[in-house]
Amino acid sequence: MIESNSSPEPANWERQALERLARGALDEQRRARRWGIFFKLVGFGYLIVVLVIASGWMGGRDSKRPGRHTALVEVHGVIQAQGEASADRVNQALKDAFEDEKTVGVVMRINSPGGSPVQAGQINSEIKRLRGLHPNVPLYAVVDDICASGGYYVAAAADKIFVDQASIVGSIGVLMDGFGFTGTMEKLGVERRLITAGENKGFLDPFSAINPSHKAYAEQLLKEIHSQFVQVVRQGRGQRLKESPELFSGLVWSGRQSIAMGLADSMGSLDSVARDVIKAEHVVDFTTRENFAERVARRFGAAVSQALLQSLGSGPAVR
Repeated sequence: MIESNSSPEPANWERQALERLARGALDEQRRARRWGIFFKLVGFGYLIVVLVIASGWMGGRDSKRPGRHTALVEVHGVIQAQGEASADRVNQALKDAFEDEKTVGVVMRINSPGGSPVQAGQINSEIKRLRGLHPNVPLYAVVDDICASGGYYVAAAADKIFVDQASIVGSIGVLMDGFGFTGTMEKLGVERRLITAGENKGFLDPFSAINPSHKAYAEQLLKEIHSQFVQVVRQGRGQRLKESPELFSGLVWSGRQSIAMGLADSMGSLDSVARDVIKAEHVVDFTTRENFAERVARRFGAAVSQALLQSLGSGPAVR
């Protein structure tokens, strides 16, 4: 009997090894995909929470109103029509605060370098109106870092003004700023061609040499607005003011100096005024806040156009 010396059919271990490797790679891809989905969901959830908080949809520490309380209205930043401290926002917050039956007193916390005399005047007038409607609800101004110019225009309507010793207070004055480009244009060989209907239509044009009559008119206009500002301060502070040549010159003073000059009444903070003066330690915030969409639009849209207007001289400002 003759036995065959031929070798058996080769084992398929190579294919099995490749299949195991392929299955392992697929399993690893599935695990990576699941972890990727998990982290994406976590990131998306975190983004939703941030947007909710930024939009003010989740109430703050003072969203509840159990019993008698001190109402807080913030005046923060530049006082301007499209800003966080516009007359529309501040006046609505003041109205809500005064009309709440559990409000014992209102604190207007101010941290503003000033801004539009029109907006500041509208807030000042609304404070006087609400105080007349609610004579038993006092309104106090509490100054944080700065209460200057238009900010002080607003504060002057308060029953009392409280400051920190390092607060900056005052700047009772008006300015109109802009730029002149005539020298630069001459160096670049640029000719200004301005055609107007109306002899004063090119009033304070930044690309033309300053007209002495236009300058005199602008100065007279600022003096009139400054006079209105001075009158508001005198009416609001009354006999507490220590009149001096510097008082209405546009200078600023520290909080301690402002008390000595009668521009402020005493040292104090939001908590101390609520606790010791109003006698209602619980504080409820009535401030009208910007939502997230408004904040984005203002910062990336309105800020650009505002900067352009300011560079060209957009009008008087109490700041």
